[in-house]
Amino acid sequence: MSNRRSQFSPRREQTLSKGEIFDVLGNQRRRYALQYLEHVEEPVSLSDLATQVAAWEYRTSVEDVSSEQRKRVYTTLQQTHLEKMEQAGIIDYDPDENRIERTPHTQELTIYLEIVGGSEFPWREFYLSLGAVCCAIAAALWTGLYPLTLLSPLEWATVFAGVFTLAAAYHTYQGADMKFDEDFHPEDSER
Repeated sequence: MSNRRSQFSPRREQTLSKGEIFDVLGNQRRRYALQYLEHVEEPVSLSDLATQVAAWEYRTSVEDVSSEQRKRVYTTLQQTHLEKMEQAGIIDYDPDENRIERTPHTQELTIYLEIVGGSEFPWREFYLSLGAVCCAIAAALWTGLYPLTLLSPLEWATVFAGVFTLAAAYHTYQGADMKFDEDFHPEDSER
């Protein structure tokens, strides 16, 4: 990569502030670029990135992106967006070779790209309630309340562990649908 890369290296060691994160993610084209970079391990060419972003913006396939559409996206990425993302330490961009590479901050931002539905189950409240019920049962066990003494403390601990494990497994399974996958077209979420 070019000498320009070393200019921003110290920035990559710092944590991004919420303001920087929201500033970068405040532009749809940059969000598309980050989503694309989330799914690639190797450096990508600016041309490939621009083509994919243009396909999402114009709601078409990569093969059907016109040269004019690609050029519009390519130009703004090159002149504006990539530099801003590099200055924040989110990507490494080599303008001499038109190559873009992920940084550790790229992965940090992917959580902000998740889809969160308006009718999502309130998991925080669920876990809080489940914990409260477990604490109440444990307190009742300490007092020797009859129906609860039918199981030993070890059996109750197994029940608690099983309930939390099943809840967490279901939450994880359900959450897998909340992330972009490789075939996701970002414009679908805007409808």
